[in-house]
Amino acid sequence: MIKKICSTILLTCAILFTKAQTNEATLQYIKTYCGIAVAEMQRTGVPAAVKLAQGVLETMSGQSPLVLKSNNHFGIKCKQGYDGPYVLHDDDRPQERFMKYEDASQSYKDHSDFLKGRSRYAGLFELDPTDYPGWAYGLKKAGYATNPKYPQLLIGIIERYNLAEYTLMGLGKVECNEEVKTYLAKAQEQ
Repeated sequence: MIKKICSTILLTCAILFTKAQTNEATLQYIKTYCGIAVAEMQRTGVPAAVKLAQGVLETMSGQSPLVLKSNNHFGIKCKQGYDGPYVLHDDDRPQERFMKYEDASQSYKDHSDFLKGRSRYAGLFELDPTDYPGWAYGLKKAGYATNPKYPQLLIGIIERYNLAEYTLMGLGKVECNEEVKTYLAKAQEQ
């Protein structure tokens, strides 16, 4: 009986520790990339909240093997005829070719351009940028992801981490936090 209680306590502690690590990694991911997300929103109209949630989900909060070996934060595969840098990664099929980026900002920019430049996503840009549920369901409907729960996962991340505030920052409706201010100031200097 005591062994069973100890095992249950250990298992509970392990689960809580794993959740705490995941939460910490997610908070760090958001802090690191929120400035890029706001800048890309201002450049293209992709809501910062949606972009950050996709980044968190697609990269497992910056810990996925794909992002670690390629700086590919959005799972963007190589287009037909592409002959630039890439990595092989198992996804829908084994050893698919994924874009490889020098840094995260290239990945964030390519993701924005990917959405903005394809007609199947055009309807998203007619939505209010604060309508993150509309964007989440619209991405799924347009074929962005194969996971049937993709919209709910994005919405859950946005709400759990209050990512809608970054969209409001991008719209100039609330003051930017220090990370966003610093990134935007550096971007203007370049």
